[in-house]
Amino acid sequence: MIIKQLPRCTPEAQGISSAALLAFIEALERIPEMHSLMLLRHGCVAAEGWWSPYGPTRPHMLFSLSKSFTSTAVGLAVAEGRLSVEDLLLTFFPDEAPPEGPDANLAKMRIRHLLSMSTGHDKDTTEQLRANPDGDWIKAFLALPVEHAPGTHFVYNSGASYMLSAVVQKLTGMKLMDYLKPRLFDPLGIENAAWETSPQGINFGGWGLSVKTEDIARFGQLYLQKGMWQGQRILSEAWVREATSKQVMNGKKPNSDWEQGYGYQFWRCRHSAYRADGAFGQFCVVLPAQGAVLAITSAVDDMQAVLNVVWQHLLPAMGPAPLPENTAAQARLADKLSGLALKPPQGQALTPLAAAISGKTFLLEPNAMKVEAVSFDFGANGCAVKLRTQGSEQVISAGCGAWIEGVMGDRPVAASGVWTAADTFVLTLRYYETPVYDTHTFQFDGDRLLLKGGVNVAFGPKDYPPVQGRLA
Repeated sequence: MIIKQLPRCTPEAQGISSAALLAFIEALERIPEMHSLMLLRHGCVAAEGWWSPYGPTRPHMLFSLSKSFTSTAVGLAVAEGRLSVEDLLLTFFPDEAPPEGPDANLAKMRIRHLLSMSTGHDKDTTEQLRANPDGDWIKAFLALPVEHAPGTHFVYNSGASYMLSAVVQKLTGMKLMDYLKPRLFDPLGIENAAWETSPQGINFGGWGLSVKTEDIARFGQLYLQKGMWQGQRILSEAWVREATSKQVMNGKKPNSDWEQGYGYQFWRCRHSAYRADGAFGQFCVVLPAQGAVLAITSAVDDMQAVLNVVWQHLLPAMGPAPLPENTAAQARLADKLSGLALKPPQGQALTPLAAAISGKTFLLEPNAMKVEAVSFDFGANGCAVKLRTQGSEQVISAGCGAWIEGVMGDRPVAASGVWTAADTFVLTLRYYETPVYDTHTFQFDGDRLLLKGGVNVAFGPKDYPPVQGRLA
């Protein structure tokens, strides 16, 4: 029988002071844009919290934390005798190899080189895969030059993770997601996971997986338990040991958690820990010496700052034996965790200008967002913003000083809109299954409109080009 929810316990029962946990969470909150956390110790949830509008039942985009699930699929396939980490990559894709013959280094590339980010490429190959005009990312990867002998050069390479996904699909006839469902997701009680696919119908492998915070914690607990789950062997202990050990050097800075060595799609950390992580602060940190797992989702640019808080505040708080129960401190911690929230923007619901432009439509010049026209209906408690995009219309309800949940396109969104000046209305759209939120600033000048905007986190520029509009 699968236990649907992990057991809960007081921090003190697991040797952690509630007061110290409160200090840890307050330190995390000094880093903007934390979304969730769950701390397991000895298999029991000692603390959990979500910053509203994020919540326990909502999945969160994992970015590169997905890679560790891909590694797990390879480990399962190895246990089934489908492949070995010493297998050469080209043996799986003979028809996709360059017609003029493979690069000499490519011919030496093995599965373990893909797993350990030591393929020999000079840089991440993902951009070149995405740019491939015919959508065949496998051929695109195999056509790239391999500048170094495999195994001699570490480069973080999401294209390598994609190829691992492609290998699993080639061997099993199933997408990575479908292969993992009965072997990993179902036994762990992970439900409604979603994984994006390439133009070839292959799960990205290196990114694109979305699961809930507790699912991240379950995954970490499986590794902490060396592949066992509720008395069942899910993953071989040898694979867990190999995947989470240092397979390659990736730097020498003693205070960087990105230079402690790399395993099979897992990072080594300071303090003898290891982790799966993803862009903008998605973490699954496993601390074997403490018997603990920490799952975090967030939207941060400085991921090292998050880990620094873990080492400074959480690590020393975990003692070797249970502590006396402290109901007062537990109550303060519970109040903190239950009240976590990302505050909506502050401002006014109405201005004299709001009444003048309510119901009127502004036509926009051609723009990257493909929004052709926008109109507003302002009220005392918020507004409705109507967008016309390529002939179709969508209405977004935004609260004033509050989030209103809805859908933008096909993505769940929480929206808030306020006037920050007499002529300036700011609309914030928080896509709460991702780390991302958009800010759109509408500045009115007579029958003219200037729209400026941006996104909080991105791999490239964060600001959108300004867009001019005029009253219809």
